[in-house]
Amino acid sequence: MSERVTFSAATGQVKGELSTPSGTTRGPGVVLIMEYWGINDQIKSVADRLANEGFVAVVPDLYHGKTATTADDAVKLMNALDWPKAIQEIAGAVDFVRSRGNGKVAVMGYCMGGALTLAAGANIPSLAAVVPFYGVPGPQDYSKVTAPVQAHFAEHDEWATIEAGKKIQSQIKSMELFTYDAQHAFCNDRRPEVFAPAAAAQAWDRAIAFIRQHAS
Repeated sequence: MSERVTFSAATGQVKGELSTPSGTTRGPGVVLIMEYWGINDQIKSVADRLANEGFVAVVPDLYHGKTATTADDAVKLMNALDWPKAIQEIAGAVDFVRSRGNGKVAVMGYCMGGALTLAAGANIPSLAAVVPFYGVPGPQDYSKVTAPVQAHFAEHDEWATIEAGKKIQSQIKSMELFTYDAQHAFCNDRRPEVFAPAAAAQAWDRAIAFIRQHAS
């Protein structure tokens, strides 16, 4: 189960959800970036899954307590997000979790969080791995990405298109790109209309192996 925590960022104090593995051994830190819904039970469950894999996971609350239950409200929250400020808060989460794990930190996120994950890779130094799921940010200087990237895109996604993913891949030194016969948000098991269990399981296994390879 996750616990509410507070950590420091360049913007001030930020809250988030922290999930830690049982026992005394601590693996890599993972900063998990929420979907455009905010911090809800689904993203908390993903943090718990990461902890079960041996990772120390933190989800920064980029909406500062707000969540959405409808797509319209989620879009409003996402459009109102101050992205440069969010990147600073993600950087604070990286520093926070670094000292609680083995010293290495990966960033991983879905949907809006996938876009922010790629943006974090271009703006936050010393990351061990970057794992975005079906997210495309605005223009970034991808020459600044020093961490290896593993990206996951859906073939039937009109927002985070495979073409956009391939364009980003062409600008990054080390980036794997996996595609799936699925729709946007296919990893979200709380959305039965788009959840694709086989594709989600394959993507999860690939992501976990990638983080272990580069951050253990």
